[in-house]
Amino acid sequence: MDLSNLKPAEGSTQRQGKRLGRGQGSGKGGTAARGHKGAKSRSGYSKKIGFEGGQMPLQRRVPKFGFKNFNRKEYQPINLDKLQALVDNKVVKGEVTLDTLVDNRLAGKNDLVKILGNGELKAKLKVSAHKFSASAKAAIEAAGGEAVSL
Repeated sequence: MDLSNLKPAEGSTQRQGKRLGRGQGSGKGGTAARGHKGAKSRSGYSKKIGFEGGQMPLQRRVPKFGFKNFNRKEYQPINLDKLQALVDNKVVKGEVTLDTLVDNRLAGKNDLVKILGNGELKAKLKVSAHKFSASAKAAIEAAGGEAVSL
């Protein structure tokens, strides 16, 4: 291999076609294939997101209603029957922490977790979570366990 037979890798170059705006003799001079007048012919033109050529955009035409609370906290719900399943599968013994739930893919590592009271809990567990429903807390304590709020 030497300088006389070097060439780019297969598929790495594409032909760009005729260069625009390089004089009348090139066939692409003058307006440089931008047409005459209008916003798209100008330098520095950039279309805004949602712009529909001056027509009232869809985003502004449709009616708005409701309320979105941006302070809302979303909790990942986990029922007691899921905790009992962990005990039945011998995954946990006496304590359920946030790390245990993340390891078993019941919650994400950044999720807030709320334990809900659906199902039956027979095992004595110390459960750590961000929130508990009243029925879940009662069921955990009735089984001899402890509900620890983080």
